[in-house]
Amino acid sequence: MPQARAQGELEPFWMPFSPNKEFKKEPRLITRARGMYLFAPDGRALIDASAGLFCVAAGHCRGEIAQAVARQLDTLDYAGAFLRAHPKAFELAARVAQYTPPPINRVFFVNSGSEAIDTAMKMALLYHRVRGQPQRQIFISRERAYHGVNLGGTALGGMVNNRRAFGTGLPAVYHMRHTNLPENRMVKGQPEHGAELADDLQRFCQLYGGENIAAVFVEPTAGSCGCLPPPKGYLDRLRKICDDNDILLVFDEVICGWGRMGANFGAQAFGVIPDLMTMAKALTNGAQPMGAVAARQTIYDAITDAGPERGVEFFHGYTYSAHPAACAAALATLDIFDRERLVERARTLSPYFVDSVHSLADLPCVTDIRSIGMLAAVELHPHGAPGARGHEVQKRLYDAGLHLKNTGESLILAPPLVAERNHVDEIVGKLREVLAAI
Repeated sequence: MPQARAQGELEPFWMPFSPNKEFKKEPRLITRARGMYLFAPDGRALIDASAGLFCVAAGHCRGEIAQAVARQLDTLDYAGAFLRAHPKAFELAARVAQYTPPPINRVFFVNSGSEAIDTAMKMALLYHRVRGQPQRQIFISRERAYHGVNLGGTALGGMVNNRRAFGTGLPAVYHMRHTNLPENRMVKGQPEHGAELADDLQRFCQLYGGENIAAVFVEPTAGSCGCLPPPKGYLDRLRKICDDNDILLVFDEVICGWGRMGANFGAQAFGVIPDLMTMAKALTNGAQPMGAVAARQTIYDAITDAGPERGVEFFHGYTYSAHPAACAAALATLDIFDRERLVERARTLSPYFVDSVHSLADLPCVTDIRSIGMLAAVELHPHGAPGARGHEVQKRLYDAGLHLKNTGESLILAPPLVAERNHVDEIVGKLREVLAAI
């Protein structure tokens, strides 16, 4: 049950993406974590079915990461990010480039997925400008997309509640249709139907002029809206249309990246190479805020070669870009990825995970299940206002010892990649117990 706590202690904190009034009356708190589990103030364990917010791929409270951060803070706590640098930033960029698909080998560090998206938008605009095409100002995204919550990402996003309170946002952002078709219900992996929806991009090229479009942003698998794997052939068609019209293709790999799709990134999982990739979350195992944009060398070269010989080429960056502690956390995380072969573990466990989650299809409250790699969503029949059932179930799952993220009626499963079969059994068992009772 929710932990008793004086409401006045909770009031000063304005919680993100949360019903503040409701939570502060019935707080459900997390006070510590270890491995696959979170712990409530009374000591009860909750198995973490969504890796925090898709970021704790190597399990919670890894001592190697904590020690690396502590050593770094005791050695160099901060180095100015502009006109100065520290060695770990270069080391980390080289390590990240070992995971990205060639020829994506230039890495720009930021502090979150949201910052990575806005950075990629600026890179796209400047790339076209230095090549003599400054008219390319249009961006294309999709319905049901999530690309963070900065102004650029909010404009690109296609989740209505993230947009409706903030007006029109940036101009010249248009949205293709999503791929959540009725005929794709209960499909494991990539659905057969919907590749033709990529032709929405061709329609935009005809309507607005392909020569005016800067970039197309897509999640290889849409994550925060509730796991929408790409239909077979869909991403390939987007790639071809982009190539035909000299448009940059940007993959938002903030959730898909670092093994979640059973490959290094969604780009490798689906065999389609973008021009820019955004990443964050699992890059540091959630232990420090960090994100990045990885770019094709041709984009880096075009921008840097167009700049002055002894001056700034890209007028963009953040105070905490490539922060020493974040770099230390990321390097320690990648050591774990290498040593424990987390990507391979995810690929091996995925069939069992997918089959286990789909076993819930017999429950009367379940209307759809979508899954790929180590990501899945169980969608519930609505009951009452939109999102009301999912919100209530999420609270009941906390009380039953299971943590996950919900978006509306979609319960999203993305356990840490260190999970074993018994953890999958525990997650699905608790889900069945709670869903059978509603």
